[in-house]
Amino acid sequence: MTGPKITISPGTKVGQLLDAYPELEAVLIAMSPTFEKLKNPLLRKTVARVATLQQVSVVGGVNIDVLIRRLRKEAGQNYDDMSAENPEYLSADIPEWLDYSKVKIHFDATAIITSGESPMKEILHQTGLLNSGEIFELQTPFIPAPIIDILKSKKFKTHTIVNNDSVLTYICK
Repeated sequence: MTGPKITISPGTKVGQLLDAYPELEAVLIAMSPTFEKLKNPLLRKTVARVATLQQVSVVGGVNIDVLIRRLRKEAGQNYDDMSAENPEYLSADIPEWLDYSKVKIHFDATAIITSGESPMKEILHQTGLLNSGEIFELQTPFIPAPIIDILKSKKFKTHTIVNNDSVLTYICK
């Protein structure tokens, strides 16, 4: 049984979208192989409940306007140029607070993510151990947009660098 229909927007949670339009799972997966992870029940129960379409567009490397336009079309909704500003997950400028000598914790979440599990709880725990001015270095296979947004809401500073085969996100308390 599907839930009440919703208007699809960048702020729509993935779980909310798939509850209302379960047939859109195949559309998402076709748009980016990264979205194949939505089939994992653990990720579906955790990440999909907090991640917005804006965030997963970054993770999946799909332009948010393209993603929304396609999902709305497939759901029978009009696309009325809902272009939204993309959050700043990447910046060429290195922030003043990023002093690599202040990195106190290095955490490679790649193995956890590729196994289909979510490292979010561990990341929140580890960043909670930081003292003011200390830095947490997070390595992931893609830009961890949902965790960046959560940490920013908790007043952490973040800076993300994309390398050839991994992403480093620096988090400062």
